[in-house]
Amino acid sequence: MSSGVGKVVCVTGASGYIASWLVKLLLQRGYTVKASIRDPNDPTKTEHLHALDGAQDRLQLFKANLLEEGSFDSAVEGCEGVFHTASPFYHDVTDPKAELLEPAVKGTLNVLNSCAKSPSIKRVVLTSSIAAVAYNGKPRTPDVVIDETWFTDPDVCKESKLWYVLSKTLAEDAAWKFVKEKGIDLVTINPAMVIGPLLQPTLIQVLQHLTLGVLILHEVPDYFFTSLCDAGARTFPNASFGWINVKDVANAHIQAFESPTAGGRYCLVETVAHFSEVVRILRELYPTLQLPEK
Repeated sequence: MSSGVGKVVCVTGASGYIASWLVKLLLQRGYTVKASIRDPNDPTKTEHLHALDGAQDRLQLFKANLLEEGSFDSAVEGCEGVFHTASPFYHDVTDPKAELLEPAVKGTLNVLNSCAKSPSIKRVVLTSSIAAVAYNGKPRTPDVVIDETWFTDPDVCKESKLWYVLSKTLAEDAAWKFVKEKGIDLVTINPAMVIGPLLQPTLIQVLQHLTLGVLILHEVPDYFFTSLCDAGARTFPNASFGWINVKDVANAHIQAFESPTAGGRYCLVETVAHFSEVVRILRELYPTLQLPEK
């Protein structure tokens, strides 16, 4: 587990759910990690990172803002690889353009602009989402295979007001166009529902809506909250989703950086499960929880 010894990499949005696990596993592999955080003075964002094995010697925190041009220059300087995981994720959106779309797209381009200035960078790994893959109006019947060639249709997103889905789609699309122009080696990771243990002590914004407190999600459609997690909910969605463990997602990022043959987009799904199956598992694990019956 020491293939990163002597190598320096950057992780943006390092206090996030997937990013925290990524930092942990990178440190385990011997990497020196330059981690960007919007507010390095906020202990709820940094304490769990400082506590990681290897952090004392090999973790450096940098202040960076997605909307500030040049903000990531010092964080990516001298790095061999950059993992861009930072992206806004809000459930209650009043101004989609300002809250989600601009930070996602501009933030991605700001990070890539900083990468373009640093000749040491060999590869950028972007945390995208199955959200940028699957929403294109095509049928999703059992005989249809969704793969990395699919791209979400922005018009479908706008019609259905899927603003988070649109933000991930536009950000990934902008990234591919930018790297083609600048000759940067990019790999994207497109996970489905990401679940598993939290490393950080406080729940990130999306998780504050969960009354269950046991199901930790990354990519969550709006109706999930209202249907399953609200106190006293009587029904769960008649829907199936792909699910993947957060540790596998973090590992996939590292493999995407380390493997010379990696390229393009990688859809990550470990299991496809209907919400009825999710409720059944939760009922077995947490028999005292009030969960919907139908």
